[in-house]
Amino acid sequence: MALSGALSLCLAMAAQAQAQESPLSALSVLSQPIAQPLSAIDWLDQGRGLAAPPFPEGALRLPPPVPAPLTEPPVVDSAQIPDVTVTPLEDAGLDAVGLLPSSVSGLPLSLWQGSRTSDLVALISEPGRLGLPAIQGLMYTLLLAEADAPPDAGQDSLLLQARVDALMRLGAVEPAQALLERAGPENPALFSRWFDATMLTGAEDTACAALMRAPHLSPSYGAQVFCSARRGDWDGAMLTLDTARALDVLPEIEADLLARFMDPELLEDTALPRAPVRPSPLVFRLYEALGEPLITAPLPRAFAVADLRDTAGWRAQIEAAERLASSGALAPNRLLGLYSERKPAASGGVWDRVQAVQRFDAAIRSGDMDAIGASLPAVWSAMGAADLGVAFASLYSPALERIALEGAAGALAYRIALLGPDYEAAAIAKGDLHPGMRFATAIARGQIDLMQPEGALQMTIREGFAAMTPPPAQVELLRAQRLGEAILQTIRMIQRATQGELVDLADGIATLRAVGLEDTARRAALQLILLGPRS
Repeated sequence: MALSGALSLCLAMAAQAQAQESPLSALSVLSQPIAQPLSAIDWLDQGRGLAAPPFPEGALRLPPPVPAPLTEPPVVDSAQIPDVTVTPLEDAGLDAVGLLPSSVSGLPLSLWQGSRTSDLVALISEPGRLGLPAIQGLMYTLLLAEADAPPDAGQDSLLLQARVDALMRLGAVEPAQALLERAGPENPALFSRWFDATMLTGAEDTACAALMRAPHLSPSYGAQVFCSARRGDWDGAMLTLDTARALDVLPEIEADLLARFMDPELLEDTALPRAPVRPSPLVFRLYEALGEPLITAPLPRAFAVADLRDTAGWRAQIEAAERLASSGALAPNRLLGLYSERKPAASGGVWDRVQAVQRFDAAIRSGDMDAIGASLPAVWSAMGAADLGVAFASLYSPALERIALEGAAGALAYRIALLGPDYEAAAIAKGDLHPGMRFATAIARGQIDLMQPEGALQMTIREGFAAMTPPPAQVELLRAQRLGEAILQTIRMIQRATQGELVDLADGIATLRAVGLEDTARRAALQLILLGPRS
């Protein structure tokens, strides 16, 4: 399934990093550009089948294998055949499925090789608030990367399930659905997740057709009834519904909604049951089919995807797109397309943001310097209020970098440029014109010696960039070939800094740089300084 959107793949050049003379020198940053983690969702939005851009062999140097000595002791002391656990390759391979090949993600195929599945699942499944856009982008890359399954991976595809669940929590339903389709949802656990995703993206007919071909994969009696009815088998659907009710294996609300779905006149004189606080995607779609769609704002982020369809009103589409773009699940160009669709007919709330974007976009297109300078503060404030500052910067910082604004507008344009894809070029070209932002400029340029911190946050960031090695716990993970696990832990370290917990921030930055993610480390530091905490 090709995913919609047209945002171009955004690949910023990272600064060359020097290998450190330490026990981790083999894991230090390469003096090559590294793959841009923030491109994961944008790459998906281009559709499949595109040629990958030229990337380095990988963003990491792993220690070379140690040659075996010429004389070795015997490896066994008997000829008895040991017990061997056998796992079919096609089953264990499900955990290896991804949408981003190593040449795109910049991560090695051995990403998970030294880790236990249970440890990875625990880290991926840990709930958390929205983090920095740079760190969210790195998380998407890990979740979507092709990599060999952990050594203990079995037939239950637990790692793949955890990755899909994490994508759904972030609202990245289309990539989750595509990942499952790449794997082939041919066991009940994967099919259940695929079925839920299709309920939200509007591809339920595809899932229902697959369910009719393989009924044993059905996630529930409700899914069987729904799909039988969608396929026109009304008698079979009613028989399944009556049987499920008799066996008391179907939630009453699902049974009630399905009965109305198949025979609207049956209970037309009674009100629909009150919607649950956390409906299943099937229940959500049934309310919609019965003419009383649920508001998605209080529901988990994945439900916002349903409002991107043409069946939703313009305001609902914009609010859903903003919610998804703030978590990195929607490419900024898709949001801009909705903002630009028509003129707002009202004011207040989201309409003020639409008007501000349209006014600024028109100024940029016209090249009117006065109009750009006048409209920039308002649109930046509006986008920042919706946690969309980095999305705005990715759209407009290239244009702002070509414009010589002065005064407060010029300082704001430089601030936005440091949050954009070409932050280093902007810092080199205009950093000296903004002495009040010396620390941010030094980060963007990679000039650690010129970082003059003020306050606890800047001092902690400086400590992270000045560190010669990661903390001992991360060193041990890297030496044990547990790279993916180390990155997942690092993500948690830096995410905590967005709520003001700085205790692990320096260690997180040091680890990112040690494994070759210099660009992500700089972006995260710039976003912490320029955006502040995220709610």
